Amino acid sequence: MSRRHFLQQSSALGTASLLGISNKSRAEPPPEITKIRLVHVPVICLAPQYLAEELLRLEGFSQVEYVPASANVDPDVTVAAGEADFSMDSATRLLPALDEGGALVVLAGVHGGCFELFGNERVRAIRDLKGKRVGIIGRSTAEYVYLASILSYVGMDPRKDVSWIETGTFDGPMQLFIDGKADAFLGFPPQPQRLRAKKIGHVVLNTGQDKPWSQHFCCMIVGNREFVRKHPVATKRAIRAILKAADICAREPQRAARYMVTKGYEANYGVALEVVKEVSYNAWRTCNPEDTLRFHALRLHEVGMIKSPPRAMIERGTDWRFLNELKRELKA
Repeated sequence: MSRRHFLQQSSALGTASLLGISNKSRAEPPPEITKIRLVHVPVICLAPQYLAEELLRLEGFSQVEYVPASANVDPDVTVAAGEADFSMDSATRLLPALDEGGALVVLAGVHGGCFELFGNERVRAIRDLKGKRVGIIGRSTAEYVYLASILSYVGMDPRKDVSWIETGTFDGPMQLFIDGKADAFLGFPPQPQRLRAKKIGHVVLNTGQDKPWSQHFCCMIVGNREFVRKHPVATKRAIRAILKAADICAREPQRAARYMVTKGYEANYGVALEVVKEVSYNAWRTCNPEDTLRFHALRLHEVGMIKSPPRAMIERGTDWRFLNELKRELKA
């Protein structure tokens, strides 16, 4: 055993002592492949994906690689292209990708509660968005699709009832809102935390607290379809590592926040801790991922944003076998 490999295993065992890797995972066949690639997106709510690094080594992956996503490209695009094997991504972003026949399979839900709708004094309720200016990164992004689903739920047509302002950058919509050039935008961590600290605007909708959105996932695990087909043992082990990392976030938010700051995913420990505490990282144990996809797919299908019937899209674009086994194993 090389010195580097010894140190990697020692670090991994330190993480294992925190969680307790089950004998069952050790008794399973080793993964069919020892290299695994995940998408690197500097988004703090994806903490389980990064905390999973050492757990993935314990699961038998000697090479754990984080592939940088291209600018303004959602993780699912990188996974569908075969440039990465797995990633976490927003459920609302995954639906259009599945509708277009992307080489993806949704494997599990992880957490909810990322998005918060901020409004100015002219926006006190969702229906107040009619005729208002709303900042977005672009029409293919997760926050646009999520907000379209929200608008559809209250009987509005996102294609006609709102004046969308596209910025092309992650913080662009927030800056428009701060400058008074947009009446609202859907914030994503750490944007809501920073706006609240500065007392700018107010929260119209918190998807982590307000029903029915709080009953569904925000982010889910998605895999490359061919990788999942060829490597079922590796797939199950990868999902297990991410879900166990979600448990760290839920049980020990301070530890998770320190890790995210140390690794450079967030500079401010206070912001990191606030995000980890607010996001529902234990949702994978209680919420139903298929219900989440169906909930949003029905809304988007009603307004013509996806063409496939929700049932058909879920049947061809999901695989819950691994999650169901892990729920029994991890007593979820």
